[in-house]
Amino acid sequence: MTKDYLIERNGKKYEVVIGLEVHAQVLSESKLFSTSPTKFGSEPNTQVSLVDAAFPGMLPVINEFCIKQAIKTGIGLNAKINNKSIFDRKNYFYADLPQGYQISQYKDPIVGEGNVVVDLASGSKIIGIERLHLEQDAGKSIHDIDPKNTLVDLNRSGVALMEIVSKPDLRSPEEVNFYIKKLRSIMRYLGTCDGNMQEGSLRADVNVSVRKQGDDKYGTRCEIKNVNSIKFMQMAIEYEANRQVDILEEGGKIDQETRLFDTKKNVTRSMRSKEDAHDYRYFPDPDLLPLEFSDEYVENIKKEIPELPDQKKSRFIEKFNLSPYEANILVSDLDISKYFEAVIENSDVKLSSNWITGELFALLNEKNLEITESPISAKNLSKLINLIKDGTISGKIAKTVFEMMAEGDKNPIEIVKEKGLKQQSDPKELEKLIEKVINDNQDTVKEYKSGKEKLFGFFVGQAMKVSGGKANPQLVNEILKKKLK
Repeated sequence: MTKDYLIERNGKKYEVVIGLEVHAQVLSESKLFSTSPTKFGSEPNTQVSLVDAAFPGMLPVINEFCIKQAIKTGIGLNAKINNKSIFDRKNYFYADLPQGYQISQYKDPIVGEGNVVVDLASGSKIIGIERLHLEQDAGKSIHDIDPKNTLVDLNRSGVALMEIVSKPDLRSPEEVNFYIKKLRSIMRYLGTCDGNMQEGSLRADVNVSVRKQGDDKYGTRCEIKNVNSIKFMQMAIEYEANRQVDILEEGGKIDQETRLFDTKKNVTRSMRSKEDAHDYRYFPDPDLLPLEFSDEYVENIKKEIPELPDQKKSRFIEKFNLSPYEANILVSDLDISKYFEAVIENSDVKLSSNWITGELFALLNEKNLEITESPISAKNLSKLINLIKDGTISGKIAKTVFEMMAEGDKNPIEIVKEKGLKQQSDPKELEKLIEKVINDNQDTVKEYKSGKEKLFGFFVGQAMKVSGGKANPQLVNEILKKKLK
């Protein structure tokens, strides 16, 4: 577990209890109950069928691909797949909800209890999954284009969402960070959600309560709606938890309510008192029969499940002798793992891991790029690693070559040839160079021989300096030891 995240007031310690309702947009070319496309960034109201706009007499027809995507996700969450589930109408009014209700699932969801293993800085922790249910998204109200009117875009109306409800097992903003990243990683491996939070395809309602350390009972929770980045989730939790502790310390009580997170002021503010399920008047949708499928149907979908992050991590540790820490970084994102596996097809595994998690990640962070946008291809990084491994260049020269490669995915073999950067590995040439260093530093040689063995590094440095950084460090060390005797 992570270090206890406790809030202290007047000598008392409060524990924070967090549960998340993650809304993940199903990766599908059409909506849950219509054939309308789901492409992000399209012109407003250009992806709306008569079903999505709730024209009278229009009936929903379920998209089987979305059902398969939900089942795949459930399998990835180690969850129970329910062979029978029911679609309900959840009744409430939004200006961008044309039907006046949302088709969702309530008591009988498609996926039941499961769990996710998150790797924290201090070890792993299992986070329970309560359920995963399918539902359709609402449209979008736009308030900042017309000063007098709210505009409505129904492109998102009817888009398939998977709502993944966690158990109240999270205890800190840090754990939320790891949990969301793991959930997103699993879905990206599965190809069921792209996880692009900036496009709204992954967002969460965050439930927060506090209790005195050691209490068994949960406190009254408040729900923070529609938070669309991990950073904002963490900030909202910190603010809300402290707000609740302050109220309790002043002798007040927490009202169960729905709140919004103001990203400009970094505060949560009240939106409405929290509804109970009966307020939504759930009832089975009369236009949709119960969804039923066989065990065989699920088993056939299981055959399509790729290697998931935890399985890949185990394989990297066992097959490549990587540490759990290294393997965890390399499997954290599907594209990173693909890049790594492309590099090690023809290169040393350990060197590849070090260069990807070191120099390459630093370059990507500096340029604010994803690994899919890397200015250095896996093929050329592999060539660079091979040049280091076979002694053609030193690790120090490799960093210089790496910087040149980043200017346009240049071939490192050609760079080394053009710039004359090949490592000096001729023992006779290196002997001459080292003899010069020794002759030029006789006073330091005497000190070294009198017992100041730490000066050995000085001679290595001088040899590398005289060679312009091209001398083979291993050979320099070997020859120096003989000569200084």
